[in-house]
Formats: sequence, structure tokens, C-alpha cells
Amino acid sequence: MATARLDYVAPWWTYWLHNFPHFNLFLQPVDNTFRPEEESYQQSLILLACVGAVGLGLSLLVLLVYMICLCCCFKRKDEDSKRPDTCCVTWAAVITGLIICSAVGVGFYGNSETNDGVYQLTYSLHNANHTLGGINNLVTGSLSNVETGLKQHLERLDEIFATRSDYLQALRFMRLMVNNVIRELTALPDIKKTNVDLAALGDKTAFVEYYRWLTYLLLLILDLVICLAVCLGMAKHSRWLLITIMAFVVLSLILSWASLGAGTATAVGTSDFCVSPDKFIVNQTKDVLSADVAHYYLFCSPNLPNPFQQSLTICQRSLTTMQIQIQGLLQFSVPVFPTAERDLLGIQRLLNSTEFSLHQLTALLDCRGLHKDYLDALMGVCYDGVEGLLYLSLFSLLSACALCAMLCATFRVWTLMGSRDKEYDDIDEEDPFNPQARRMSYNPRRSNIHSFCSYTSSLGSQASLHPPPQSVSNVSAPPEYMNQSMLFGGSPRYENVPLIGRGSPPPSYSPSMRTTYLSMTDAQIRHFGTDFQV
Repeated sequence: MATARLDYVAPWWTYWLHNFPHFNLFLQPVDNTFRPEEESYQQSLILLACVGAVGLGLSLLVLLVYMICLCCCFKRKDEDSKRPDTCCVTWAAVITGLIICSAVGVGFYGNSETNDGVYQLTYSLHNANHTLGGINNLVTGSLSNVETGLKQHLERLDEIFATRSDYLQALRFMRLMVNNVIRELTALPDIKKTNVDLAALGDKTAFVEYYRWLTYLLLLILDLVICLAVCLGMAKHSRWLLITIMAFVVLSLILSWASLGAGTATAVGTSDFCVSPDKFIVNQTKDVLSADVAHYYLFCSPNLPNPFQQSLTICQRSLTTMQIQIQGLLQFSVPVFPTAERDLLGIQRLLNSTEFSLHQLTALLDCRGLHKDYLDALMGVCYDGVEGLLYLSLFSLLSACALCAMLCATFRVWTLMGSRDKEYDDIDEEDPFNPQARRMSYNPRRSNIHSFCSYTSSLGSQASLHPPPQSVSNVSAPPEYMNQSMLFGGSPRYENVPLIGRGSPPPSYSPSMRTTYLSMTDAQIRHFGTDFQV
């Protein structure tokens, strides 16, 4: 039925999702026709939602295996071996955070698209509900005018024209026309139930969509906060912060897999509806509307006749005939029966009002208005809505995988923090998230330690040095003090070489000299060493 539509074509992704295998809880194949009231079809969607539970179980299994391997490797690690480099682990966490941020961007777009599609659906439902409400009001008002107003005026005119048989004949003819109008208006389909159902459906859909949008928004914000908190925890090397982060990462991981399962089931069910929406609408409205009326509004084709045209035509002709009869009675009976003028004018006003309402009813019963609302609802659900659900599913999948990797990296960093505190000299200076290395690089009193890490080749040569014989002459004193001044100047070659072969004690030392020395610059220290040598 959907293939004959020229104004609505289901997008390709709905057919792709529609072809997903449908199985019940006993793994038996189920027809993929949209039947939400059947238990087997509901079980097929529940089974698709369990994909998120399967992904969560696999993620937790991977994390468990990783933690077991990490603990075993940590126990087998030699205590005298060098601490492993954490720079790769840190950058792995940073790259994982960037992936999560990209997934969050995809999630924001998908959440906005889904919200736009559902908003278009609810707007179309309320607009169609307004049209149906107008039809109900016009039909009810017209019936009230004809059944109550016209009959009362005709009864009084019977008493006034009791002596004139020709006038009574005209009144009996008008009663026939009134009965025709009442019969045709009553024959119109009762759409009050449909009106109420659309209003309730629109309100319920808007309520569910608000909390769905809010839930995804909070999940997106939680992922962003986790990314920032991971960077902060690695920069501060705070154990309690990393433990808190890991707890929130586990929570976000569970929510991501749950959202993936719910989004997949919703997308597949919506796609099943979008592939053949007309068939489902006809089945749902068969108790309220006939098949020809439903097809008239669903397709709105020029080849389809208006099922209300005959009733509207009979009503219009009956009202026109009564107008002619009232005009004749006003012209000929009022001079004879002046008291009949008020009832005749009252009938004329009611006929004019009913005829105006009948014109409005004809316009509202035309298929173009309701058909446009129907197409807008389909476009919103099947294009924007399903597309947004696909983006949200992609966000959930990327976020779940990235969060699993981030949890592994965070746990690895947490296990290495103890060895980092014990091996302070092995700090990696290239790690941009290491505050200790940054403090050491700016501490002039510990600059020699970094020189020691940079010039390891000189340490090997120092081991082979033998102290030269001591000399009693005063000639050897200046070279020793020159070596000492070079040590003060920060030469990397002799920064840790002890003063050997001294023939005389070093210069006197006092706390004031230490304070003066620490306040000097490198150039002043070198100048001080030269002056001291001279």
C-alpha cells in the first residue's frame, strides 16, 4: 500500500531497519509488520533491546580480564626494575576523551533531530485534532439549529396558519427538508472519539519526548564532565578523584549500553511503521471510520470520490429549498398574518446560519487539510525522528567503547601512582600532565638532577676516574677552585664529580653566603668563580 504513494516515500534507512531479524523470546521468527498490540511483536522489540545488555556484559568481561592481567603483571614486576612510562597511558586517555567528545557532538545532533521530528508529529496531531474539533462543533451546532430552533418556529406557524391549507402545505414540505438535513448530518461519521484519541496521543507523546530529550541531554553532559574530570585527575594525581571518576565512568557505561538497546528497539519499531503506515492507520480506525473514508484522507487522490459529497449536497439543496419557501411566505402571508413575521424571520436567520456552517463544514471535510497534517507527521517521524535515533545509537556505541577504553587507562594510571611516588627521580619530563616534573623543571636547586638524566654517558666515565695524588704545592689550588667554580656554574660534565685532590680546605661557608649565592644569576656565579680564582 505504501508503494503507491507519490507524495510520501519511506527513506532507505527505514527499509534497512525494517529488514532487521525479528525473533520472539523463544528465538522463533516473527513477522516484521508493525503490530504493537501483539505479544510476539513486542517480544521481538524486547529482544532487540537486549543488544545493549549483551554489549554491557561483553564490556564488563573485557574490563574484568584486563584488571586480572594487570594485577598479575603488577605482582610479577621486579621491584628493582625501572617504573614503566605513563606518558603513553596518559595520551591514550586523552585520545579516548577526544573520541568521547566527538561522540557527544554526534549525540547532540541526533538528540536535536529526534526532538524536531517528535515536535513535528505532536504539532500535526494537535493541528488535526483542531480540525476534527471544528468539524464536531459545526455538525453539533447545525443539528441543534435544525432540530430545536426550526421545529419550534414551525410549530408556532402551524397554529398561526391553521385556517390556510396552502400555507400548511408549505410548512409540511419544510418539515421534510428539515428531516433530510437532520438525517444527512447524522449520517456523517462520528469523529468525537478520534478527536479525543488524537489529543491524548499528542499529549502523551510530548510528555514522553520531554523526558527522553532531558535524559539524553544529562547523559551527554555527564560524558563531557567525565572527560574533563579524567584530565584533571591525571594532572593532579589524586587517588580519590580517579576513584570517583571510575565510578561515574561505570555508570555512564551502563547508561550508554542501555540507551543503545532502547534506541535500537525504538528505531526498528518506528521503521516498521514507516514502511507501511497506511495499513496500520486503517486497522486502527476501522471501528470509527469506514475504509473508504480512511483511504480518502490517507491518499487524498483526485481519483477517489469524496464520501461526504452526497450528504453535503442534499443538505445544501434542502436549505436552499427552505430559503425559497420562507421568502414566499414572507411575501404573501405576512400581510394576512402579521404575527407570523417574527417566526418566519427567525427561521430565515437559522437557515442562513446553518448554511454558513455547512460551507465551513464542507471545507473542513475536504481531504487536503488532514492529509497535509498526516504527511507532516510521517515526515517528522520517519525522516527526522528515525535519523536522529540512528545518530543517538551511534553516539551510544562510540561512547560505550570509548568509556571502556578510558576505564582501562584510568585504572592503569591509578595503579602506577604508588610507584610514581616512590621513584621520584624517574619522573618523565615529557609528560604534560605531571606536576612534579613541572615543579622540578622550575626549581634551580634541583636542576642538576635533570642534567643527570640527560647526560647518562658522563656517569659511566665517572666510574673510571681515579683520584690523582695530592700535591703540597700551591700551584694545584687554582685548578681545584676552578673545578669548583665550574661546578657552581652548572657544567653538566662535572656537576656530580666530587672535589678530589684538594690541597687546601674549601672557602668558608656561612648561611648569609648561601642566601647571597642562591640569589645570584648564572652569569654572576661564573664571574664570582673567576674572581675567586684570580
